[in-house]
Amino acid sequence: MRRPDTARDEQSVRSNGLSGESNDPFDEASTAKATVDSRGMVTEWSEGARRLLGHLPDEIVGRPVMELLASPPETPAPSAPSAPRDPSAPSAPRDPSAPRDPSDPSSLRDPSSPSPPLPESVRSVERLGRWNGTVKLLHRDGSHRDVPLLAHPRRAEDGSTEWLVVSPLPRASRYRKDEELIEQSFVHSPCTTAIYDTHLRLRRVSQNFERLLDLTEDDVRGLRVPEVVPGPQSDRTEQRLRMVLETGEPQHIEFAIHLVGHEREFVWSLSAAPLRDRDGRIRGVISAAHNVTTQFTAQQRLLLVNEASNRIGSTLDIVRTAQELADVSVPTLADFVTVDLLPSVSSGGEPPAGPLTGHVMLRRVACRSVLEGAPESVIDIGDTASYPDFSPAAESLITERGIMNNVSDPSVARWATQAPDRASKIREFGFHSTMAIPLRARGTILGVATFSRHRRPEAFERDDLLLAEEITARAAVCVDNARRFTRERDTALTLQRSLLPKRLPEHAAIEFAFRYLPADTGAGVGGDWFDVIPLSSSRVALVVGDVVGHGVQASATMGRLRTAVRTLADVDLPPDELLTHLDDLVNHLAAEAASGQSAGTPAETTGDVGATCLYAVYDPVSRRCSLARAGHPQPVLVGPDGAVEFFDLPAGPPLGLGNLPFEAVEVELPEGSLLALYTNGLIESRERGIDDTLTALRTALAQPAAPLEDTCDTVLKTLLPAHPADDVALLLARTRALDTSQVVTWDLPCDPAVVGQARKDASAQLTAWGLEDAVFTTELVVSELVTNAIRYAQAPIQLRLIHDRSLICEVSDGSNTAPHLRRARVFDEGGRGLLLVAQLTQSWGTRQGTGGKTIWAEQTLPVTGL
Repeated sequence: MRRPDTARDEQSVRSNGLSGESNDPFDEASTAKATVDSRGMVTEWSEGARRLLGHLPDEIVGRPVMELLASPPETPAPSAPSAPRDPSAPSAPRDPSAPRDPSDPSSLRDPSSPSPPLPESVRSVERLGRWNGTVKLLHRDGSHRDVPLLAHPRRAEDGSTEWLVVSPLPRASRYRKDEELIEQSFVHSPCTTAIYDTHLRLRRVSQNFERLLDLTEDDVRGLRVPEVVPGPQSDRTEQRLRMVLETGEPQHIEFAIHLVGHEREFVWSLSAAPLRDRDGRIRGVISAAHNVTTQFTAQQRLLLVNEASNRIGSTLDIVRTAQELADVSVPTLADFVTVDLLPSVSSGGEPPAGPLTGHVMLRRVACRSVLEGAPESVIDIGDTASYPDFSPAAESLITERGIMNNVSDPSVARWATQAPDRASKIREFGFHSTMAIPLRARGTILGVATFSRHRRPEAFERDDLLLAEEITARAAVCVDNARRFTRERDTALTLQRSLLPKRLPEHAAIEFAFRYLPADTGAGVGGDWFDVIPLSSSRVALVVGDVVGHGVQASATMGRLRTAVRTLADVDLPPDELLTHLDDLVNHLAAEAASGQSAGTPAETTGDVGATCLYAVYDPVSRRCSLARAGHPQPVLVGPDGAVEFFDLPAGPPLGLGNLPFEAVEVELPEGSLLALYTNGLIESRERGIDDTLTALRTALAQPAAPLEDTCDTVLKTLLPAHPADDVALLLARTRALDTSQVVTWDLPCDPAVVGQARKDASAQLTAWGLEDAVFTTELVVSELVTNAIRYAQAPIQLRLIHDRSLICEVSDGSNTAPHLRRARVFDEGGRGLLLVAQLTQSWGTRQGTGGKTIWAEQTLPVTGL
């Protein structure tokens, strides 16, 4: 009968390949084989089957296999699913008790007669992927034989399923040539195999073991592993071998080792198992080692790609991103890595247009070495150097592809000749292999990463180049993201700094200090702002706000809101009314942004607009402060005694919600009180809760007498992390009060005759203050303002002079009608009063109050006038 992989008409005869003897008991004819089709009919019968059961092929082929069964086989547990049985397969065993002539083959059933059905125990065999067991079969002489069988399903030539049934050799005593096979299998084993005794001394080694160590079996017999290959890895291996002796359990270990006579380090996977005698006692240990360097290297490359994905691009900082590329590549891929960018790219600008040609200027932004301090580096971080077009770095940039070189290559040798300092480093540290990979992202060349080896003896391979290109491509995208972010952040910072006050003028009502810190994360510059606005009558307005979002759009919105606040403050609106008008403006800005109709605003920057704001007005004459907030953090008040409290101030809705009221609160502040206004970036922290943060803010502010600049630094140092996640604006203001001697008030009757007396009283007061030079102008101002109040307004009328760093004259009345300038005609008897006031004073204006209005005019005074 044929083998499964031979032609059906091929003779199934094979000699022993080991000895070449034809009388080998393990020849092909000694194995019984038969093939049974899906109907249960025998289709092939080998010579070994004839020897086993005596039936000739002509007698059995074409007959039901069930006729050979003395009893149905037992069905074992399935080992795998099999194809469903053909229900048309006939099967029925003959009655083994019926008399028959052992030499008469016709006593077998007529093949033309219907086949009896297979019993369930036999049909179940067809549902298995494989069957093995012992079956009682009929010999030709009528006797029964217990025959071990192994059956496999396979596909027949016509596409149907058939079974190959084989019977192994009889279980006789071990054949003498088995010993020779076992010996040769150990010596010529494809694994690096060794046998150790119970003292872990080498007793036998395979030829692979001898070739690996370049030592014969006689050279190492009786030695322990650390005595053959000294080193920590050998000690670890012997420990595992000892565990096999102690526990009787197999052990496995992987290690890397550099053996004598080999240029590189190899990674080995070693398995060890106990050797037991017939009584089960451990008599030694056998180990088999496999060289898994290729698999290990592939795994390390995959790990490096994964690590690069996780580590590169953790921030939006160009230099740090480039350094992350260098850090992740050493020492796994290279011994020395440098990253050089085009100068414009390193500062966040656009790379030059068009392809690069000729000499290329590059700036070193990162490097990493296996040696501490990177002594092999020729160029320092931040320095710029010119690379000729034949150098590896320039060639990779010009061709836009990775370049792999040995230092002996002509281009590298030529470059080293023109750069003696580089040639010296190459010789000193033994550089032998380099790769130059361009950093290319979104079709733009940004720079080049250079990988070099001088400690690892093996040169770069093609797989190393592909790996370097993979991680460099990932890094290039991150560098480009950082470049784009840097450019936008610089633009936003420039815009924001142009809109924020660089220096605020001193004011008599308060002493103040401020800090502004932009975010140090990838979120971009925010829209925080602050301001100190001088108001009439020596009053001052304090403003802190925060626009939702980051980037150029937030900075532009902040600038518009700051300008609006200054405009609204100039008309002396109270805090709640000012926030109402500001809320209307934010709603208009949001509508423009949503519709994309804002002039000069690209579609991709449109979106919701929102903000929070805190507005406070302090009057040093009355020492009263009026405050209102729109969704902004509460201000902090520190009393002269150091007591710290948060203002119980209604929060109000954030700006942009619309149609919701704001509420102002007015409090009297002792002189020397400290007001702290800030944005949420100061108190929102991932490291601690809001309660702990507010407690820390209380502690930092509880020193009212300290210089405000020092207090600002203390607050920021106490509350902020090293890299704030959001913009921070902080404004500290210590209140002052005007002395009663600096303010004089007169209540005037609604009588034109009082105008002259008002001029005299004002003149006398200026003389008392030593301001004789301002008497003439002040008399004119007092005369015009009092006359207008008596003529056009109503009682009560009040005149007030304030002597501060300037001289302020105020006239209040009970009317809400505001005056305005007009041009008087030639023959008009009136209409020139306010024009004279505007011409003679530095500024003038009107503010509304609860019981009327106040018209004020301010004159400048020389410094010596105070």
